[in-house]
Amino acid sequence: MAKEVKETMKIKNVRAVAKYVRVTPQKARQVVDLIRGKRVDEAINMLKFCPKAVAEKITKVVNSAKANAEINLGLGGSLYVSEAYVDEGPTLKRFRPRAMGRASRINKRTSHITIVVTEQGEEVKRGSKS
Repeated sequence: MAKEVKETMKIKNVRAVAKYVRVTPQKARQVVDLIRGKRVDEAINMLKFCPKAVAEKITKVVNSAKANAEINLGLGGSLYVSEAYVDEGPTLKRFRPRAMGRASRINKRTSHITIVVTEQGEEVKRGSKS
């Protein structure tokens, strides 16, 4: 059997990244998990009413990805958040004085927040077996 592979449309992914955001990746992932797979307008609305402080930073990244899609590639219409993930950035290490001359370390973690948006109707069509 011959196998044909055809790509009818090329998927255009547009991404925006916020680096060195001063929030722990664990806290940022809780909010990013809420918007993954949602439409961009719905995600922005969810973030607006999210009580977490990091939601404001993630809103900026989503708006940036939306603007990149509209301005750079001319994608409008129905955009959705196809990928959203948080990677760990460098950790700032600080020390706090403790009793009896000791010191304990405090880790101030940073995050890299990445949001990828794609147009809703676009899919890659794979060939069928003949």
